[in-house]
Amino acid sequence: MAKITYREALKQGLREALHADPKVFLMGEDVGRYGGAFAVSKGLFQEFGPDRIMDVPLSESGFTGAGIGAALGGMKPIVEIMTVNFSLLAMDQIVNNAATLLHMSGGQIHVPIVIRISCGVGKQLGAQHSHSWEPLFAHIPGLNVISAGTHEDARGMLLTALKSPDPVILFEYTGLLNVEGEVPETAVEVDITKAKIRKEGKDLSLITYGSGVIKALEAAADLAVLGMDIEVLDLRSLRPLDEKAIFTSVQKTHRAIILEDAWRSVSISSEISARIMENVFYDLDAPVERLCGLEVPIPYPKHLEDACVPQKEQIVSQIRKMLSK
Repeated sequence: MAKITYREALKQGLREALHADPKVFLMGEDVGRYGGAFAVSKGLFQEFGPDRIMDVPLSESGFTGAGIGAALGGMKPIVEIMTVNFSLLAMDQIVNNAATLLHMSGGQIHVPIVIRISCGVGKQLGAQHSHSWEPLFAHIPGLNVISAGTHEDARGMLLTALKSPDPVILFEYTGLLNVEGEVPETAVEVDITKAKIRKEGKDLSLITYGSGVIKALEAAADLAVLGMDIEVLDLRSLRPLDEKAIFTSVQKTHRAIILEDAWRSVSISSEISARIMENVFYDLDAPVERLCGLEVPIPYPKHLEDACVPQKEQIVSQIRKMLSK
């Protein structure tokens, strides 16, 4: 195993994908000569050249549409959208073209595009660069929506996503870029259709994704000292959800807390809570609870930014209260 940053894991995944298939290319704002807004593609322009690492104008709708066209023409485009907030400018292309063409063509036209989107808090980038809008994309039929909450997934998800015949939205997390973690020495593809238990437990299921994974594991480690055995389930796939993994975990622990940085209303946690109630209600020993981001635009100051999303201390406190009932 090698210890690298989340940023380097993303870069290794990109490099391995470009080496594996000559049809793969990366396009996005500042991805080439500048090396990417978050330095994820730094050095790749010099290694692969302008035909495979392609700088584009500041027009998310324009270059996302170009990527969809390239996918229809037999290429394997990776489109990078700098921040999730900017993805709104590309929503017409994503929702009305990428997500619908298979349906509208009667199954004849696939759109094998991967759209990488940086999201979440942690870099003091203010209210137009920092939100967690995974639920918006997970709402849309025709998209596969995945979330890289670990270094393993940051490196390996892209390789698997590029094999999908249909559009994949891959969420990456700016707040994790400098965090170090271990990855295998050689590239390993990951199953982007299945959730993964990051820590086995028997007392409570802590269900999360993205930047919530590390916080959940840290909270579980603190609670283990107090004798509480918490299971941490990383969803990984947000559309479709791995219902079997969710239900199996809840049937084992009989309690569930769903953790996410996104706003509470109409969220991933709302959907999971409803599905648990609909399918395994009688396995619960307590109502499902949720820990979500505060419903305000993300502020700039660091202390307010931290206050807007669940932190480890809140997770520990809520689990202790739940298990004491």
